[in-house]
Amino acid sequence: MTPKDSRSQFNAQLLRPEEPEDGNAWAFVILPKAASEKLPRRGRVTVEGTINGQHFQALLEPDGQKSHWLKLDEKLLKKIAASFGDTVCFDVNAVAQEPEPQIPLDLSKALQASPEALATWQDTTTIARLDWIHWITSAKQTKTRTKRTNDACDMLATGKKRVCCFDSSGYYSKAFSAPREAEQTDSEID
Repeated sequence: MTPKDSRSQFNAQLLRPEEPEDGNAWAFVILPKAASEKLPRRGRVTVEGTINGQHFQALLEPDGQKSHWLKLDEKLLKKIAASFGDTVCFDVNAVAQEPEPQIPLDLSKALQASPEALATWQDTTTIARLDWIHWITSAKQTKTRTKRTNDACDMLATGKKRVCCFDSSGYYSKAFSAPREAEQTDSEID
């Protein structure tokens, strides 16, 4: 599939998350199923395009319902001159080549401590590395994340290039979902 084949244009309302992290303002959008179906994978995928005519590039997250969701941080909200509840115009498509993912510090340290794991890591595809990172960072507890980091290094050290038994879409395991939308207050409705 080429990026052109994955192009979608749609309008969507910016939703306010129920639990904003770190007190920072951000919004999210759940992609229409038809737009998500055009993307090359159900797991994390990087897209580029425009929102209200402003260029952006972002990593979409799986919503666990065979679709994706997009986080719009405060900087992007200002760039597109939009706020919660606004309907904005999207024109998106998958990037031609998935960019290298940022390796979390704990995983990077673990890989550096294991030359065999690091060698296999460097010999995997970008998509495989993205899945390994997604599997590790999707852990909800520190203890689980630490175990997954150690398990990943053990598996990589034995030459395993892909994390098995990991549903990166969240559809079968329900491991992933879009944020919950905050309830609107009376002042937001007026």
